This record gives sequence, C-alpha cells and structure tokens, in this order.
Amino acid sequence: MNDEAEHVLDWLQGWYLSHCDGRWEHERGVQIDTLDNPGWTVSVDLRGTPLEGRAYPRREIDRSDDDWVEAWSARGAFHAACGPRNLTEALMLFRTWAEECASGTA
Repeated sequence: MNDEAEHVLDWLQGWYLSHCDGRWEHERGVQIDTLDNPGWTVSVDLRGTPLEGRAYPRREIDRSDDDWVEAWSARGAFHAACGPRNLTEALMLFRTWAEECASGTA
C-alpha cells in the first residue's frame, strides 16, 4: 500500500470515528463495494455531519476503460464510482471536499 492510500484510509477512519456518537453509526456510515465492470463504489452518508446539505457537483474523470472516477452528492450522501485502481483517488476526492468545507473554502 502506498503512503497516499494509507494516509487517506487513516483520515477516513478518523472521520468516521469522529461522527460515532452512539446513534449515528447505527443508521449511517461509509460503504465501499465492488462493481462488476470491474471497479469500486463508495457511499458516505452525510446526514448528521457538517457536510449534510452541502452539494458536491458531479465530477467525471475518464482516462480509459479501467482508469476513471465519477463523484457526486445526492440524497444526503457523497457517492463515487471508479475503476479498479482508482479507489484511493475517489476517497481523496471526498477527503479534499470535506476538508475544504471544514475550512470554509468550498
């Protein structure tokens, strides 16, 4: 695992834990799953977090059949779908957005 991947996973674990309050984690959370084309999906429930109600405009990065990322927010969640080697990139899009919102630059 490269340093960026470890770093974003550490960050995501901290983000998740910071929202666990005895209630939030029972109904909300982070889901990472696979696609059959192949690829990954990410869904982060934003309800009950400072990101609730914030819009992440649809972003599409298409480099090749196996190198792509799409990210957007809808129905109270951040969503991403990506190619088989783009999971770190998808998680970094979420992290960058969350940190920009926290700092007031988004």
